[in-house]
Amino acid sequence: MPAVHHKLLLEDALQDSPQTRSLLSVFEEDASTLTDYTNKLLQSMQRVFGAQSEMGLATEQLSQQLLEYEKKNFALGKGDEEVITTLQHFAKTVGELNTLHSVLSNQMADSMVFPMIQFREKDLTEIGTLKEIFGIASDEHEAAMVKYSRLPKKKENEKLKADLVKEVAYSRRKQHQASMQYYCALNALQYRKRVAMLEPMLGYTQAQISFFKKGMELVSKKMDSFLSSVSNMTHNIQAQLDTEAEAMRLAQRELLSVEDTVYMPDKDTDPINRTLIQKAGYLNIRNKTGLVTTAWDRLYFFTQGGNLMCQPRGAVAGGMVLDLDNSSVMAVECEDRRYCFQITSPTGKTSMILQAESKKEYEEWICTVNNISRQIYLTDNPEAVAIRLNQTAIQAVTPITSFEKRQEGSPNPDRAKPGGVRPSSGGSQKTEAAPEPEDLIAPGTPIQFDLMLPASEFQDQNRGGGRRTNPFGETDDDCSPESDDSLLQQVFAVRFLGSMAVRCGDSQEVIYEAMRQVLAARAIHNIFRTTESHLMVTSSCLRLIDPQTQVTRISFQLGEVCQFAAHQENGRLMGLVVEGRDWSDGDEQGEPSFSAFVFESNTEGEKICYTISVGKDIIEAKKDPEALAQLMKSMPLTNDGKFLLLEAETGDTANGDGKEDLESEA
Repeated sequence: MPAVHHKLLLEDALQDSPQTRSLLSVFEEDASTLTDYTNKLLQSMQRVFGAQSEMGLATEQLSQQLLEYEKKNFALGKGDEEVITTLQHFAKTVGELNTLHSVLSNQMADSMVFPMIQFREKDLTEIGTLKEIFGIASDEHEAAMVKYSRLPKKKENEKLKADLVKEVAYSRRKQHQASMQYYCALNALQYRKRVAMLEPMLGYTQAQISFFKKGMELVSKKMDSFLSSVSNMTHNIQAQLDTEAEAMRLAQRELLSVEDTVYMPDKDTDPINRTLIQKAGYLNIRNKTGLVTTAWDRLYFFTQGGNLMCQPRGAVAGGMVLDLDNSSVMAVECEDRRYCFQITSPTGKTSMILQAESKKEYEEWICTVNNISRQIYLTDNPEAVAIRLNQTAIQAVTPITSFEKRQEGSPNPDRAKPGGVRPSSGGSQKTEAAPEPEDLIAPGTPIQFDLMLPASEFQDQNRGGGRRTNPFGETDDDCSPESDDSLLQQVFAVRFLGSMAVRCGDSQEVIYEAMRQVLAARAIHNIFRTTESHLMVTSSCLRLIDPQTQVTRISFQLGEVCQFAAHQENGRLMGLVVEGRDWSDGDEQGEPSFSAFVFESNTEGEKICYTISVGKDIIEAKKDPEALAQLMKSMPLTNDGKFLLLEAETGDTANGDGKEDLESEA
């Protein structure tokens, strides 16, 4: 008894993925081939029916046509071996009987021609009609999604949004119903075609036997068991069809009994999974159509290893769009569209802007690309690694908007005692093995994204009588303008991106890890705006100054800066590690604690690092007058001989009219 090995899953009808469409095209190709074959087979039967005088020639042609079933190579022909064998046996029998039998027109019309005509007019015509309905429903759904994707974010019209959501839900439900009906018909066709191939020949042979009773006496003894097996085969196939049809009806009823939210976009109820290393789904991609014009295309994207793949509908396989290894991803605002994010290659030369359908898809795509860019998929247990590494960059990130929120308990929470001996200069000493992220920064460490001053502190600084307390415990001694006898004074325009407590200050790797976590947290929490400040580097301290009010937001002694480095690929990023003291344990001298600060500058971060290095050299040289004199001879001074001359900042970094709320390019 032949079994059907291929069928379209009704559960995949709603997703309508390219893989399902590709499988659907195979079924459609099979139906088209079956239609062509049925027409030819029916023509042969009609010739036998209408040409008694040419019965021998007609039956010979029928015999040959039966043998063609095996040569058609149906795309879903697996499992037809028994049918093929049966048809071959029929062809042989017809060839032996073509000189003996004579067709009775009524019997042939009822048992051979009519079932085939009914199969063609009912089943095959139904397939064509359902295909047209499915195509119309798909086009209406695409049009509804285009309208919904153009829904503005800034000026939302609730009535328009509700109408578009209803329209999308209606068109999606209509497409879902049409696709399931189409899939059911194509699945049933795999059974009906076998019955349609066998039943007419069974009736034809029985008619010949009944007409030529005497002539078939010898032959019928050999044919009885064969015809009985064929009859049982058709009944079994029909029983399988009935069972499968009932199962498909029940599945269809169950799938249509879901709530309407299944068809509505941006109505996800499942929690967001931030540890994915594989992702697939439809996204809108922005393409340039001219110098200033763009167009959005809805395509199916999926990840494969470290590559982002794209597969248009109807395509057999997808093509690579971008290598995600060491790439960067961040949320962006683009053309007043919601849920947009940008993926940039490591070199920065290639980037693309994509739009997700819902907030859940939007955040999961960002997290997935971020996980893949760190090459987690190459590890032995990528899921466990993703969960462990995302605890610090995703799950445990807590945005802090004021220093007051951080002063509860210890001024430096979650800081561990540093290990090893830290160098006195800014240069890092390479370790034998790369440290793990947990060794550099404790999991769950909160990140501070701004340095906004409370109103009381601002008033105290402007009155001049009070003195602001640094929330990190550093002092401002020797950093005031009145007592600053520094030989070095350089100002850089920077934007503060974030700061966090770290476990050590003896390696530049802790700065790179802090940069990665701060940028990942900004992308996840959709924090894009930053405020421009002036970073003043002198030979005694660092000060971050508000360019409009000239208020010092935060300052450090230069000797407390134990590490500083620029990003290895993005030269505009730089960071530094400041050592402080934690007195929460009651120790008189306090335990050493470290904080990492990340900045984005308008110039190369190496310039800031070089200036800090010069300042630390001056501090060391002050201990030896001869070394200080030698250093001053090698450095150009101002006309009054007070400050060292370094390369000036480009643009308007020296004046105090810095623009606020700039969008970071980090």
